[in-house]
Amino acid sequence: MIIMLVGIAFALFKSVNELVFSMLGGMVAFIPNAYFALRTNQSFGKEAKEILNSFYVAEAIKLLLTASFFLMAFQLPNVQIIPLLTGFITALSISWFALLIR
Repeated sequence: MIIMLVGIAFALFKSVNELVFSMLGGMVAFIPNAYFALRTNQSFGKEAKEILNSFYVAEAIKLLLTASFFLMAFQLPNVQIIPLLTGFITALSISWFALLIR
């Protein structure tokens, strides 16, 4: 929801093209993190070594997904880097602040 608000702010003050790249930046962060959460949740109830291995594999795949999504985003014509990175950083900071609130 916060990512949508940032995208709408870009659309209001800049252009719809920047809204698209802001939302894309949020998705570049959201999809790999969702994969990580689903993958590590599947290791519930297993031995500690299996859980640790699951975390390592999930984190490695998350980093590869993030890098590949950024590579794909930079291949788009007329890429807007500031909105892309703003959406990405906003999505990441939401999860960091959520941990502080708990």
